[in-house]
Amino acid sequence: MWIGGATALAVLLGGGGFAAWKLDWFSGNGSTVSFGKPPPAAGTQGGEGGQRTPGESPKSSPTPSGDPDVQLATGPAATFKQTTKLDDGTIIAKTRLAGAKSGFEGDVWVWTPKEYDDPKYAKSGFPVLIALPGGNGYPANYWSDRSLGLQKAISEGVQAGTSLPFIVIMPVLNPDAKYYYDGSDIPGQPKMGTWISEDIPDFTRANFRTYKSRDGWAFMGSSSGAFVGMKQLLQHPDKFKAVIASGGELVPDSPLWKGHQAEMDENNPEKLAQKLIDSNGPDVYINFQVGTKESGKPSMLKFQQTYGKGPVKTTIRDIQNGEHNGWHYVRGMKEGSLEWVSKVLKGPKPEAG
Repeated sequence: MWIGGATALAVLLGGGGFAAWKLDWFSGNGSTVSFGKPPPAAGTQGGEGGQRTPGESPKSSPTPSGDPDVQLATGPAATFKQTTKLDDGTIIAKTRLAGAKSGFEGDVWVWTPKEYDDPKYAKSGFPVLIALPGGNGYPANYWSDRSLGLQKAISEGVQAGTSLPFIVIMPVLNPDAKYYYDGSDIPGQPKMGTWISEDIPDFTRANFRTYKSRDGWAFMGSSSGAFVGMKQLLQHPDKFKAVIASGGELVPDSPLWKGHQAEMDENNPEKLAQKLIDSNGPDVYINFQVGTKESGKPSMLKFQQTYGKGPVKTTIRDIQNGEHNGWHYVRGMKEGSLEWVSKVLKGPKPEAG
């Protein structure tokens, strides 16, 4: 759907307009990208920011100051190729990740805000938003398409003081376009649960300045991606703190669960939420988003009434005239959900002076 929309836009713009559009959006596409370019500390060679070659671990990095929760990039560094340039000069780039723990290999898109390259944040961690798509979630993650405006919404929120400057990580969600895998380790299938919960965070820590604690980690997702983000949060409350879940999918529904009821129950958000309540586990924060022109709110309300207690903190955001699509979910984020998650997570701290 997203490719079709881009093609239609190109046709509408015509020859000259398309040339300008292509120049602005695709200039430099395919070129190697380094994220984070603080000046290396005196007497060091390289450091975290773009001075080392891909695959090399940092030889020396600035020492984080003031916050023991800050974790500088550990390496080895991935090779990133630009896929899109945004109007503010920030870059969306892609790499190929072979998941060491899941055994699955797939594409991952990344974006960092302008603040990430600011030298005064060179010793600070940044919060991470893992953005999961709906639909097939393969071979692309549609949140990497600039037309949806996710990254722009974050940048504008930072300027307005309503959003933290998130690192956005956008992995493929499924290993193929035939089935939904529910972001889970379904017996006999690729371990997509481990891919999301282990390999993606490990990859992020290897390449970016983050936080050691869950206070810097959240999901956002739409439709099936919302289910996966919510399920991962409830399954791993020690690793993640919050989710923006848009679109109303709340139960596992992959046909691949057939014959594996016990394992499916272990990946059911309702059962996971009850388990968290019974164990008085750490607080987790769920912000549902739903358009007033789509179905799904009754199931959100039922979940909130049944499980929205104790450590499970839930809110529901109505998107007026909203439908079941990414553009409207980004609008909901701009109208309040980005501010909500920014209050739940911790943000970067600049050095004094």
